[in-house]
Amino acid sequence: GTELTNDNRSVEKIRGEVGMVFQQFNLFPHLSILDNCSLAPIWVRKLPKVDAREKAMEYLKRVQIDDQAHKYPAQLSGGQQQRVAVARAISGSRSLILADEPTGNLDVKSAQEIIHLFQDLCRDDGISILMVTHDPLQASMADRMLLLKDGTTAASDIRSAWGIEEVN
Repeated sequence: GTELTNDNRSVEKIRGEVGMVFQQFNLFPHLSILDNCSLAPIWVRKLPKVDAREKAMEYLKRVQIDDQAHKYPAQLSGGQQQRVAVARAISGSRSLILADEPTGNLDVKSAQEIIHLFQDLCRDDGISILMVTHDPLQASMADRMLLLKDGTTAASDIRSAWGIEEVN
């Protein structure tokens, strides 16, 4: 119900409602983990720095990385950096997360942890997550899946996407 245009009000509305999780993490290397996650509450929600840091710690705790808040991105593993990226995406109290291949650079165990974290955020926090992945296993863990082929929707369920016929 919101018209999106190139004016600043639309951009601010999007920033307030939509968070992004990138394949390459895109954390600011010169900022601590806590400061990376404090940016959205300060910029988007206009919270004072003290309140923003408190909120950021809540989100870091939610993704189980709060014990690393004082460190910098380069001091963390890929899986830990991705947890921080998720915390940053939700730290502005956003209702929608867009995730572009969020597990593409992770080992299998870390990738599974991120997918389970996404499931928890959807179930427990009411956050919607739209994730792009080339991994059929991860796609199969979603509540809903769309297979895109040549720019059009080729399938809307796991079975037809991979040509599996239902056996009765």
